[in-house]
Amino acid sequence: MGESSVNTLETRTDTSSPATSGTGTRPADRRAALDRLRAPRRPRIWFEVLLIAVSYWTYSLIRNSVPEQKAAAMRNADWLWDVEHSLGIAVEQSVNHTVNSVTWLIVGMNYYYATLHFIVTIGVLVWLYRRHPGRYAATRLVLFATTGVALVGYYLFPLAPPRLMNGQDFIDTVLVHHTWGSMASGNLKNMSNQYAAMPSMHIGWSLWCGLTVFAVAAAPWARILGLLYPAATLVVIVATANHFWLDAAGGMLCLAFGYAVSRAWYGALPHHLPRHPRDTGPHPATALLTRARTRRA
Repeated sequence: MGESSVNTLETRTDTSSPATSGTGTRPADRRAALDRLRAPRRPRIWFEVLLIAVSYWTYSLIRNSVPEQKAAAMRNADWLWDVEHSLGIAVEQSVNHTVNSVTWLIVGMNYYYATLHFIVTIGVLVWLYRRHPGRYAATRLVLFATTGVALVGYYLFPLAPPRLMNGQDFIDTVLVHHTWGSMASGNLKNMSNQYAAMPSMHIGWSLWCGLTVFAVAAAPWARILGLLYPAATLVVIVATANHFWLDAAGGMLCLAFGYAVSRAWYGALPHHLPRHPRDTGPHPATALLTRARTRRA
């Protein structure tokens, strides 16, 4: 009687153990799958070119399809200008007039505004792709998240740039000097939403470039240039009357959001990730597609 009871107890214990261990491995398997999904991998050039092209096209399409809401944008500009006056930082007009008096300088700034925004950003992406592939995806995610949240700002807070304000003496430097300095001025104004000044992605993108170079570049001169680039961009966007100081603050907040998203996904800031990705095998999504093709065949 006693022996049968012991045997029965042992039998029950033995049969229940695998079930316990089985349920215990499921969270571990899920964590392992998530870790594989998050693990940095060497980027593929064709995918990156396609992704960036489609993403920028989508961003431009959404940004320019947001209702311009001219009346609201003008009201918001007046309100923001009053806020800056109350803070004692409303010196954009003085900067605009001072720089505009030096023709070669303001013309250079017009072209800076129109071109470096794209050239430097793409250049940093290419540099990361070639020299820091392990950090590329996380840093790219920062840029994409920053740009994505900016679209929310354009929709919720339409804002006229200083050069379009009523009753203020700002100079539209592109129109005055007949330079191609902004897609929101001159003959190109119909290609862009002119009332999407908040947040400033010129600051969001330039600060992304600057911080990225400063964090991962080895050469001291490159790190210094990385910090000077967003500082110069800040002067340019104000001198050309395309943005207020607080638009730049909005761009910085968007960038902080982008870093938070990347940190949450990868578990570390981009520059803390290994320079070269570890050998993690094919991406889980690629493996899934491969299995699906094999089953069909």
